[in-house]
Amino acid sequence: MSLPFYQRHHEHYDRAYRHKALSSTVSQYQKETKSKSALYAQGSAAYARGSSAYRHSSAAGFSLDSSAAYSHGSSALSTSSAAYSHASESINKLAAAYRLGSEAYSLGLKNSNLMIEDQSYKMSPKAKRAKQSLISEDKENEALDYSVPIFTGREVNLSGITDTEEERIKESAAYVAKRNLFAMGEGVSVKKVAKKTSEEEHHEKKSRKVAIRESAEHVAMKKTLEETQAFHKKLNKDKLLHAPEFVIEPRSHTIWEKENVRFNCSVAGWPEPRVTWYKNNVPIDVQAHPGKYIIQSRYGLHSLEITECEFDDTAQYHASAMNVKGEVSVYASLVVKRYKGEIDASLLHARNLSLSPFAVTPHGYASRFEISFVDKFDVAFGREGETMSLGCTVVINPDIKRFKPDIEWYRNGVLITPSKWVQMQWSGERASLTLTHANKEDEGLYTLRVAMGEYYEEYSGYVFVRDADAEIPGAPGAPLDVQCLDANKDYVIVSWKQPAVDGGNPILGYFIDRCEVGTSHWTQCNENPVKFARFPVTGLIEGRSYIFRVRAVNKAGVSLPSRVSEPVAALDPADRARLRSHPSAPWTGQIIVTEEEPAEGVVPGPPTDLQVIEATKNYVVLSWKPPGQRGHEGIMYFVEKCVAGTEDWQRVNTEIPVKSPRFAVFDLSEGKSYCFRVRCCNSAGIGEPSEATEATVVDDKLDIPKAPGRIMPTRNTDTSVVVTWTEPPDAKELVGYYIESSVEGSGRWEPCNNNPVKGTRFICHGLSNGEKYIFRVRAVNAAGLSEFSQESEPIEVKAAIGGGLLPGVCPELSGKAAGLTDRTTSWEGMHESSQPIFDTDALLNCNAKFNRETLPSSCGKLGSTGDSNTREMVKDAVTSAPQKVAAKQASKSRPKDLLTVEKVTKNKDTAAPSPPYDIVVLESVRDSMVLGWKQPEAIGGTEITGYYVNYREVIDGVPGKWKEANIKAVTERAYRIQDLKENMVYQFQVAAANLAGVGAPSKPSKPFKCEEWTIAVPGPPHDVKCTEVRKDSLVLLWKEPVYSGRSPIVGYYVDMKETEAKEEHWRSVNEKPLQKKYLKIGGLTQGVSYVFRVRATNQAGVGKPSDVTDAVIAETRPGTKEVVVDVDDNGVISLNFECDQMSPDSKFVWSKNYEPIQDDPRLNIDTKGGKSKLSFKDLGEDDLGIYSCIVTDTDGVSSSYTIDEEEMKRLLALSHERQFPTVPLISELAVEILEKGEVRFWLQAEKLSGNAKANFVFNDKEIFNGEKYKMKVDKNTGLVEMIMDKLEEKDEGTYTFQLQDGKATNQSSLVLIGDGPHFVDKLGWEVTDECNVLLKCKVANIKKETHIVWYKDDREIMVDEEHDFKDGVCTLLISEFSKKDAGTYEVILKDDRGKDTSELKLKDTAFADLMNEVCRKIALSATDLKIQSTAEGIRLYSYVTYYVEDLRVGWVHNDSQIKFTDRMRTGVTGEQIWLQINEPTPQDKGRYVMELFDGNTTHKKAVDLSGQAKWEAGIFGEAGIKKHSKYLWIQYSFLLFLQALNLSCTVWGDPTPEVSWLKNEKSFVSDANCILKYESGKNVSFSISTVSTQDSGKYSIVVKNKYGTETSDVTVSVYIPEEEREPKEGNSTVT
Repeated sequence: MSLPFYQRHHEHYDRAYRHKALSSTVSQYQKETKSKSALYAQGSAAYARGSSAYRHSSAAGFSLDSSAAYSHGSSALSTSSAAYSHASESINKLAAAYRLGSEAYSLGLKNSNLMIEDQSYKMSPKAKRAKQSLISEDKENEALDYSVPIFTGREVNLSGITDTEEERIKESAAYVAKRNLFAMGEGVSVKKVAKKTSEEEHHEKKSRKVAIRESAEHVAMKKTLEETQAFHKKLNKDKLLHAPEFVIEPRSHTIWEKENVRFNCSVAGWPEPRVTWYKNNVPIDVQAHPGKYIIQSRYGLHSLEITECEFDDTAQYHASAMNVKGEVSVYASLVVKRYKGEIDASLLHARNLSLSPFAVTPHGYASRFEISFVDKFDVAFGREGETMSLGCTVVINPDIKRFKPDIEWYRNGVLITPSKWVQMQWSGERASLTLTHANKEDEGLYTLRVAMGEYYEEYSGYVFVRDADAEIPGAPGAPLDVQCLDANKDYVIVSWKQPAVDGGNPILGYFIDRCEVGTSHWTQCNENPVKFARFPVTGLIEGRSYIFRVRAVNKAGVSLPSRVSEPVAALDPADRARLRSHPSAPWTGQIIVTEEEPAEGVVPGPPTDLQVIEATKNYVVLSWKPPGQRGHEGIMYFVEKCVAGTEDWQRVNTEIPVKSPRFAVFDLSEGKSYCFRVRCCNSAGIGEPSEATEATVVDDKLDIPKAPGRIMPTRNTDTSVVVTWTEPPDAKELVGYYIESSVEGSGRWEPCNNNPVKGTRFICHGLSNGEKYIFRVRAVNAAGLSEFSQESEPIEVKAAIGGGLLPGVCPELSGKAAGLTDRTTSWEGMHESSQPIFDTDALLNCNAKFNRETLPSSCGKLGSTGDSNTREMVKDAVTSAPQKVAAKQASKSRPKDLLTVEKVTKNKDTAAPSPPYDIVVLESVRDSMVLGWKQPEAIGGTEITGYYVNYREVIDGVPGKWKEANIKAVTERAYRIQDLKENMVYQFQVAAANLAGVGAPSKPSKPFKCEEWTIAVPGPPHDVKCTEVRKDSLVLLWKEPVYSGRSPIVGYYVDMKETEAKEEHWRSVNEKPLQKKYLKIGGLTQGVSYVFRVRATNQAGVGKPSDVTDAVIAETRPGTKEVVVDVDDNGVISLNFECDQMSPDSKFVWSKNYEPIQDDPRLNIDTKGGKSKLSFKDLGEDDLGIYSCIVTDTDGVSSSYTIDEEEMKRLLALSHERQFPTVPLISELAVEILEKGEVRFWLQAEKLSGNAKANFVFNDKEIFNGEKYKMKVDKNTGLVEMIMDKLEEKDEGTYTFQLQDGKATNQSSLVLIGDGPHFVDKLGWEVTDECNVLLKCKVANIKKETHIVWYKDDREIMVDEEHDFKDGVCTLLISEFSKKDAGTYEVILKDDRGKDTSELKLKDTAFADLMNEVCRKIALSATDLKIQSTAEGIRLYSYVTYYVEDLRVGWVHNDSQIKFTDRMRTGVTGEQIWLQINEPTPQDKGRYVMELFDGNTTHKKAVDLSGQAKWEAGIFGEAGIKKHSKYLWIQYSFLLFLQALNLSCTVWGDPTPEVSWLKNEKSFVSDANCILKYESGKNVSFSISTVSTQDSGKYSIVVKNKYGTETSDVTVSVYIPEEEREPKEGNSTVT
């Protein structure tokens, strides 16, 4: 056994080290003395009892009791005397032991540490530590069993004192012999039991001498130790330092509840390692759980004790030891069982919890179950009407009693519930699903999910269901998936899917049948077959429930009926919801509907919002809203139609009125245009008709889709082929696709699926091995089936070699042809409807593991299993969505040869991509590593579809054989390789794949060691790339590190240098850390080449830099285009980008803040050819940001556009102007009196088109050309005039000319009135910036005597000040407007010449509009959220000008609406809106948003409580001194930054307290760097502008008044991270 490095030069360092010859001699001696050690132990015990009895008798005097005790003691001494006679032999043996030591020395054996075990005298390599012995008067007569303390090398080194090795050995052997002779009682003479008192005193004195000698030796040894310590300080410490090493590792435990458990471990290392205990990778905080955890560390032995364990304590614990030389961890698990009672139900449904005892937590490893599947079901084939069964045996380890799994079955990702068609069983070991009567609706991917708490496993397999044999030869297959889309009182719209089999003749249409629930009588609903796969069924009885079925028909006959639909009631949705709690009679399905007793009412008004919601060749569906005026009784409707362009209205429903606001109109002529209108009726009569709809053509609005394109088959297994295709252009409402296959040359086509599949990829199973097949696809929507696509190239059915192994890395075949095919991809057999997409973060999570079990080999017609066995990696990491997979085809030559890749396209412009490069490690743990790499420089003319990773072991510099890391291609440029060996060195290589095949692999990477990263700083960011490159700027993008260190990442630093510059020329672009993962870098020099890198930082410091980017030249390439903003004539705001460098596979990718936009309801993206448009539906504050567009498969074509608040305002103003344009005027409306008393009104526009028109209005009523008024519009000059024959008193009032020219409008008004005062502008309102309401009007012809009087609801409003009519405007200010101010306001102008009035109604809608504006102003006045510490916890608050109830306030925490409780509540105090968090916990950390809704828009104010320092602020209460109180609450609200330290608190008291500061118990005052403030008698703050290591220390604040003094402390530590190469001033970290 080789010595550790530190013992090769310092053997004295480990006291346990012993020469083999000396060890063998000692072991021989141990055997001889073993038999007598037990006897000696008995004698010693007897002697001890005797001595105790003797002392007791002496203390009691000469009483009778003491005499008895003395007699008893004497007898005990007799017994001990006999024991001592035996012990003398042991003394002789000890002398022999001393001689053995001398002999070992004479033989030249060195470093012999002879140690004897204390009680049994068994020699052992290391002596136990002696307990401290204190000699008292009561124990003076006892023989002391003394042990010499042996100090391990961790504390001091006992060796190394003398000059030579020989002297050290002799000294050790002699000392051990002396110690044991003393322990045996050498020199103590006790000859007889019945000795006199003088003899016992003589023995007592001898024992005391031994104790004195022991003390002297102890003092000498202490002096020797001090000399040794001084000697070792002179040595080179680097030779003594070594990393921690666990000598004894903690072991796992399984216990019952309420028991205590202790984990023990022993660690060696120099300097002494610091040990930290973790639970599920989270440090254990003893203070946070008082009494729960007990952590002890003594003499290298460390322990963690957990008291009264609960079920939640089941977890993985580990101890981490760290010193300056490194860190090492050891792991142990704890399982807490329950032996009575039931398991907490919340644990059985732990998916809703963030942490579960059996979950894979975000913090790392946790206890979990191992779930495996045995006897799995394969791909299954069946026919309609047959019974099919699927099943799996489930093995769960460990098997915990009463903790049963949740068994769930899914079809195409949708949970299956038991029904008459599906039955599910669980026997405790086997899960099975039975299809009692298979139908084509049952076809799909079936997934069995076995869940234990939050952790679950899945297994999947595909089930195919073919059509049953037709009753009539040549008849089509039955339709499928019959559903009821829209049900109301008058009709139900039934939809279905067309069958894949048409019987050899085109399908002419479909018949729909209905059956009332509870009966068996089927009624055909349509006389003629309908081709459209939706049909409204009328003639239903209100309240009855019906089921439906559909049959297809061709010229050969009618198909079998489909599976029946779910029952549906002929009721309006509102009635159905209201009556849901009153179920109908189960035997009939009838719902009884009672009508209200009709009462005398009013004739209903016309319906509103009439529109055509669906139009086909056979029917038109109308929808409308009931009228507002309809009385208290129910109403019905009459529908009328007419041919467009005529007024010949005909009633459609002549006999029975319609009861629902929807109706299907039949018997329309195909190709004609119709208009429709609706009337309401009740007992009072028939109302006026609604507005007619626009002309609607009776034709199918939904077109049959075009044929799919680019059919491409690729090999999969021995009996299956993967078929991919492209979506047909301009496809709408696609239901799915049907795939057919045919053996080449046979001319016979067979369906591969009988239920339409979504997506553009499908695995066709059940093919014959070795045959060549061709494939074709057609699309399906409600209008019908498309034409078949072009036939694919023929492909031979055989397994793809190795599932996509890379060229040159094929492992050796063991003489078996299927050696490379028996290991299939774990997602094989999954189709587009349920293929998983893996989230990048989930893939890189250290707990994310693929289950790569070997699947059964393929056999027979059924082919390979086509199943999938998957393991959940992270919750919600697997989603049901299409997955891009590279088509890989390869052929095999002979074993051990290189693989060759087949061509998948005949296009000479495409080729396999070049190798990726720059492979780096992004994270490393004990058994896995995350790799990152760069995209190939040449992608081969088509999009890269995935990457393949290989790895090999490197042992002593010799590389092994390559192994494949992933069978299925990964689409991200980062991948976690699982199941590696800890501390093993590996090399990696990566190959890229596209439609042309798999490219050559990269060069092997440099060797990387698989070991757990324990550094505190973050790992390197990855996927750093440059975009939007221009002559003086570019945008840098990156992804966050996979390894974040020991604390969350707080920002990023970007470095840059010129490409040819040396390493020392790297410079930082940003001084402060960036929160975002992108940066626009400006100030570049045109034509200069640059490289960039990114570093992440957290609380511990700055981490490793990312891989350097490729060199980028700062230049604007010819033809570069930018994103252009545009506002069209309809006011729609859009961003537009064009590209003329696109390839056939190029796509436009829009991003917001450089995050791809996916299904944003506020945006609409439209791409046609080389142009793409991003339109805003309603531009608002939520749309602010940077919008960028990248064109894939190009040479970096990209651009961006920033919309900030100012740009948003400009665009909205422009949009309003475009949406509501105005006609520009040269002159406003004017008036003049002509010679004959005529009055001429006129205005002039700048220009008018031929379509311009004018309206003339007098006192809000339109006037027309006639005898009194002569009107004229000159479109050439823009002159609009009106001549009135004469002016009379009744003609006084307001005249308005309204112009309209296309969309542009304008108007001008003129008040024509006599000499009295009058209003120019009527009474209106506006909301001031102070959130007050200002009523104002504009007046004219005012004189000094004119009075103005205000009224509200006919009551005069008393105004304090007289109106001065300044600028001709009269105003009334209403402060803090609220609901009590609603009403009718009137203002009257009057004097001796007359009066004029103006009225404003602020009720209902008008009041709501005003309050919305008031609320908007109040919301805009809200201050930023602030944090206040209170005695109860934290208060977040904001101030507004004033608060009204109409302003709705909501609070959001981490994007989730807060549910208010007693601990977390909100309220309003005066102008303060607040959220109170009492007794805050770590779960309360995060981002808080206050939402103020004004009725139209939501205004937000946010504050972040994620930072550790900010959070600590919230845990503290308000400080202060209470009068007549002897206690003081004082805590701190402080902020920590990299450059500054801020401490603050609030103090209070009566009288106002005095405040002083201490540092390390010494008073200090303000200076230039340290600023102390005490403001308003309560706000105390202390700040250091630039921290340094000298600022570390203990800071105290002393608060004092006449009632008392209180002090509170805070400790500040400043350190410079070791990882920083060149620490800068102010970049220290404060903790």
